[in-house]
Amino acid sequence: MNPERRARVALSRLVEPGTASVLAAVQESGAVATWARLREGRRLPGMSAALAEGAAHRAGSCDPDADLRALERCGGRVVCPGDDEWPTDRLIWPGDAVRSAPPVVLYARGPLGLADATARSVAVVGARAATAYGSHVATELGMGLAEAGTTVVSGGAYGIDGAAHVGALRAEGAPTVAVLACGVDVAYPRGHDRLLARIAATGLVLSEVPPGCAPMRSRFLVRNRLIAALSQGTVVVEAALRSGSLSTAARAEELSRPVMAVPGPVTSAASAGCHELLRAGALCVTGARQVLEHVGSSGEDLCETPRGRADPRDHLSAVVRQVLEAVPVRRGAGEASIARTAGVATLVVQQVLPPLVVAGLVERTDGGYRLTALGMARPAAAG
Repeated sequence: MNPERRARVALSRLVEPGTASVLAAVQESGAVATWARLREGRRLPGMSAALAEGAAHRAGSCDPDADLRALERCGGRVVCPGDDEWPTDRLIWPGDAVRSAPPVVLYARGPLGLADATARSVAVVGARAATAYGSHVATELGMGLAEAGTTVVSGGAYGIDGAAHVGALRAEGAPTVAVLACGVDVAYPRGHDRLLARIAATGLVLSEVPPGCAPMRSRFLVRNRLIAALSQGTVVVEAALRSGSLSTAARAEELSRPVMAVPGPVTSAASAGCHELLRAGALCVTGARQVLEHVGSSGEDLCETPRGRADPRDHLSAVVRQVLEAVPVRRGAGEASIARTAGVATLVVQQVLPPLVVAGLVERTDGGYRLTALGMARPAAAG
């Protein structure tokens, strides 16, 4: 393997993802020189003494060749800046744009190229302790987005993440990407081992840490900025006030990507975080078409405005509507009576009633004219 790529693998073992001083040193001096400096216990510009000491301590047991062998065993690969599948337009941002720097290296497992998989993509995230409502919405969103040719990116966790992945997988031939806070060969959560295997078989499992690495709380938070960066926009389906998925939304906002939220019951603590996002200006979405409208191409992914059921009275003129509203519901009334109630001439009523009868809005009885069920805008009685 190219020494620079091998050194990037080593660096991912020495320091945690998103370490800005390491990325800056790699860009300035190269990965090989940066690795050598850290192995010797020397601090990088902008690196704290504690971090340098920790990197030197890890260097003692660092074996990038062993990591590469483990990666090969699980069918994974190393993805570096400059590779054809590295999505440069997504994984580059100013140092002060987000709290953590872009990745130095990525590990991928799956048949899809990262750049192709994320060219048109949306992150769907939310609570691990999802309600039945949240899981249903996430599944429908995942399926709807995938059917529209959009990759669903999420974190592979229980709850909303898993439901979004499952929905995407139900759309035959559609990809989904799971970004993990552990090695790509580690099934976490354990209960999602089959789900992650399915994603790896048809889509992409991605991580910034080497094979075998266990998940840590700090890695989840740093991982969230990768989910946001790889996506054109982020949808939070269900989130409590302290949900980790809110950090994904925050990173998306820092990257100037659309942040969307699905409203839930106002009494549900599980949706309180979504409601705060909406209060702060997040876009309200209730389905895949609305999501695509916010992240799709201008003028190409517009969503039709929802409308109520058509009423046969919608297109009546003001005079005809006035006459119709004067026709009684139960007992029939004569033309003169209807004219008085409507406040129009009897001749007008005589002209208006026949077309209303033809339209099925009014019927003639022995006692005169009365409204039909259709005229009252009610469904007709069965049988």
